[in-house]
Amino acid sequence: MRDLLRAPAGQPFSLAEVDPRERHGVRKRAAAGQLEDVLAELKELQERLWAEQRRAVLVVLQGMDTSGKDGTIEHVMGGLNPQGVRVQTFKAPTPEELRHDFLWRIRRAAPGPGQLGIFNRSHYEDVLIARVDRLAPDDVIERRYAKINLFEAELAGRGVRLLKVMLHISFEEQRRRLVARLKDPDKHWKFEVADIDKRAQWSDYQAAYDVALARCSPPDAPWYVVPADAKWYRNHAVSQLLLETLREMAPRYPRPRLNVPELLRRLEPEPAADAAARTA
Repeated sequence: MRDLLRAPAGQPFSLAEVDPRERHGVRKRAAAGQLEDVLAELKELQERLWAEQRRAVLVVLQGMDTSGKDGTIEHVMGGLNPQGVRVQTFKAPTPEELRHDFLWRIRRAAPGPGQLGIFNRSHYEDVLIARVDRLAPDDVIERRYAKINLFEAELAGRGVRLLKVMLHISFEEQRRRLVARLKDPDKHWKFEVADIDKRAQWSDYQAAYDVALARCSPPDAPWYVVPADAKWYRNHAVSQLLLETLREMAPRYPRPRLNVPELLRRLEPEPAADAAARTA
């Protein structure tokens, strides 16, 4: 799956050439049949990663509004041990965060040893929305691409494996999902009027993603573009990407030196006579 969905390193890239409806020959029933086994293996590998306490994984989820970032976390990572999972959502920076470099808050949220970190949006907002809405001068944004690459290389050097996923939906599929939210009163809390305003900037966002994916997809931290019009395929693809990543890392349970026979002896039941004597 990684070979299939990886954005090429250092080459021009265009989301327009990726069909958001693509399934790559995978059938829904077959994907559903595999999902239970995949999630079980993910859970075991994540437990090994947590037990090992040496390396970490950082899953970066980006995508247009309604692309399914929350749904991906729920369906792919929801069954993992929460003790070793850290989800971080990045919204508009606070006044304190604005007083620092744009990567300051990102560094503070990076996963520690043994953790599987998930960024629901990320440092890439500072070259996406910042570029589209002109929240920073062009020369400042231009320098950020190199800073992002250096930061991600720094993470890799500390044993953090990056899995960067762009959930790619179509303009029409986004419309359908926004309409569905408006028609369901229980989903109104997820609706933001600004989402409709952002649709007018769709082409600008696609262009901003093209630049980010082309300039920030080195071999040790590549981007993967997941066709996400079908939620089931999105979940299948992301679960496979995470599974391949953890399999390659091959985390192992630690093997502490224990005198097992002696410890087992100490756990043996007391003879009845000794127990009675102690309670007399």
